[in-house]
Amino acid sequence: MDFLSGHQPEMLPGNRQLPPTQGVIEAPHGTTIVAVTFPGGVVLAGDRRATMGNVIAQRDIEKVFPADEYSAVGIAGTAGLAVEMVKLFQLELEHFEKVEGAQLSLEGKANRLSTMIRSNLGMAMQGLAVVPLFAGYDVDGEKGRIFSYDVTGGRSEEHNFAATGSGSIFARGAMKKLFRDDLTEEQATTLVVQALYDAADDDSATGGPDVARRIYPIITVITEDGFRRLTEEEASEVSRAVLQRRLEEPDGPKAALL
Repeated sequence: MDFLSGHQPEMLPGNRQLPPTQGVIEAPHGTTIVAVTFPGGVVLAGDRRATMGNVIAQRDIEKVFPADEYSAVGIAGTAGLAVEMVKLFQLELEHFEKVEGAQLSLEGKANRLSTMIRSNLGMAMQGLAVVPLFAGYDVDGEKGRIFSYDVTGGRSEEHNFAATGSGSIFARGAMKKLFRDDLTEEQATTLVVQALYDAADDDSATGGPDVARRIYPIITVITEDGFRRLTEEEASEVSRAVLQRRLEEPDGPKAALL
């Protein structure tokens, strides 16, 4: 970013000049992203739907990307700008590691992403906002951590769980009911799929597990062993288990009412 700012600032996403417009620019937007911590790591997941107004622009978009070996970014907002921002973020982390011979701290990565979001404020004012969710494994603290942002680049650390995007209010409510401090990795992955299912149930911009088209949420796990994305078979198994549970108990587990 510093190099481009000094030599070709117009190439940075936030510096591009848009033509005058009388209304909101129609561009594909992506939601919903959720994250939850568990002893030993963090799970970051996202649905696969991108919308453009009232139209489903894409059913299988990818919204969760590895930032480096121990962190990942989930994007919500204008899909094109968000993906470009993530690629630039990945490049910056790789460049820092090559130059310094060591990885940037998780706190430093979160701060750098905040700066990049702030540089997109001009676009956000025209309706092209990017609001990611950043999660990773803190090697020094030996735990998973989650950071959320607003359109101005304001950063805050979230504890236990977090969600962003249009379906976040429904996903957060689901996670609040289901979260425990002693979750296993398997239980945490099931929890995020349940949260995405609840978000899709009430938010038209969020896509739930699509068994007919074999489109399932992207689920990533970050531990001391590094970043790992669940295979399509693993994501299918978790999603089908959640769907089967909902068919058997459509009003939710009765044990939760006791």
